Amino acid sequence: MRAIERVLAHVADAGIAPERTIFLGFSQGACLASEFVARHAKRFGGLAALSGGLIGPDDTPRDYPGSLDGMPVFMGCSDIDSHIPVARVQHSAEVLGRLGAELSVRLYPGMGHLVNDDEVAAVRTIIASALA
Repeated sequence: MRAIERVLAHVADAGIAPERTIFLGFSQGACLASEFVARHAKRFGGLAALSGGLIGPDDTPRDYPGSLDGMPVFMGCSDIDSHIPVARVQHSAEVLGRLGAELSVRLYPGMGHLVNDDEVAAVRTIIASALA
């Protein structure tokens, strides 16, 4: 988390607004990106979590302060992913939704632990929105 905070400080020093900063990750990267955004809730440019969700046991308290203020969040995952259970994706989406995210959650039948073209298109939409 501290490493991401340091990167965001460099991004801010370069004059790039948080609203133009997008978090994107696959698998463990998606978990880290999701958890960071939840713990540091404010209006960033977007979050794309591909085959990932929030970190920690199911009973981890999820009463994070702040608001995502309509930030676009895309979560895509297989319905049979051996690393990320569907329940984790759904619970993560609920938490991010409570924080004010504009959510898009897609579960892909039988896909496995990988990224598909539909997810790439969703990421491109978030990028275009942040650059608009």
